[in-house]
Amino acid sequence: MLRGLPALALCALPVLAAPDAHSAPAPTAARATTGVAGPAGVRAPLPLFDAIDRLPVAVEHREGYKRDLYKHWNRGLNAGDGCDTRKEVILAEAVEAPQVAAGCKLTGGSWRSAYDDVAVTDAGRLDVDHFVPLAEVYDSEQAPWSAARREAYANDQASPDTLIAVSAASNRSKADKDPAEWLPSDGSYHCTYAATWVGTKLRWDLAVDENERQALLGLAEDCPTTTVVYAPAL
Repeated sequence: MLRGLPALALCALPVLAAPDAHSAPAPTAARATTGVAGPAGVRAPLPLFDAIDRLPVAVEHREGYKRDLYKHWNRGLNAGDGCDTRKEVILAEAVEAPQVAAGCKLTGGSWRSAYDDVAVTDAGRLDVDHFVPLAEVYDSEQAPWSAARREAYANDQASPDTLIAVSAASNRSKADKDPAEWLPSDGSYHCTYAATWVGTKLRWDLAVDENERQALLGLAEDCPTTTVVYAPAL
């Protein structure tokens, strides 16, 4: 089952394939996010350009960054299942469910890596990527976050967008780059990638720098029907 479908169902929004510049004009959206109680927490779909305009623009600040400022992986949504957040995401995003043995050891199963459109049949060849990388989050915090907020971001399963299981090769190619520096090799995913990046930054009240903003606006030119749906994190 693809991760994100239940969240979209709750918001009564269809899952639609992201168009590239040459596709038919089917409306697209970043996967809807949840985690805020009540209908006021769920935003109506925004055109990608409008969503980008909601992002504050600020100079990035990397000094003092350490990856271990963002505690991960924690015990996940089900503390009794023996699986940490990383394994729970992998299980949630499986196209064909793997077998789960003691200690959350996974065998079998299959996944589709969205960044490079690669089929993966070994969970050991997957990385769970923070869609907005941890270093980029640090760069983009408008005020220093608490340790608890950083841990909440690093393990955010209340949104289906913050974490994504992808091939290890594609994740390591991305590293901590923003859309001005890296895009998925699968061009058909670019509209969804841009919308999900913007939605995640809006969810967590993160800024963009000017180069990043211009890259997102350039992507939006090729994604006229793409929309963004997000809910602010608590």
